[in-house]
Amino acid sequence: MAEKIHILISGERGVGKSTLIERLLRACPRPRYGFVTKMVPAGPDGFHPIYIHPAGQPVTERVYMEENCIGVCDSRTHRPNLEVFDGLGVRYVRAARPDGVLVMDELGFFEARAEAFTAAVLEALSGDVPVIAAVKSRRNVPFLNAVLSQPRAEVFYITPENREALYEKLLPRMERL
Repeated sequence: MAEKIHILISGERGVGKSTLIERLLRACPRPRYGFVTKMVPAGPDGFHPIYIHPAGQPVTERVYMEENCIGVCDSRTHRPNLEVFDGLGVRYVRAARPDGVLVMDELGFFEARAEAFTAAVLEALSGDVPVIAAVKSRRNVPFLNAVLSQPRAEVFYITPENREALYEKLLPRMERL
């Protein structure tokens, strides 16, 4: 049986996946590689742009440009930019080094058809660089099912009721990395 070195945090939208990961990373002595995503307020067209940034980049240095926009959405329509996933996204995932931790915040349905990106994610989850990732709770997406079933990954489901206990449970693991 493969050693479970990767941590996948799954749960409903807004439950605190990203917040838990950020809290855990504060205790991790390793450099951060990978990516984080950020949805910004809707523009005049009613769509929320979503951007991808390097995980180790300070918030104050993040840029919001077409080149790192992974797509836009409103409550019914989702328009992913697969080229950004297959370009920047792949580069961020493959930049991970053995001295660090690979952050993927977050994995969802937007990128499910980005072939190079999904392949890079699954390859990383079969590798030796520790991964901590937020994974959307969407059982109807084959890519997310493949992520959640990786033999080297342990999946933790977060709810408002268990998020503090989950932090306490995972904190020693992050400190040992």
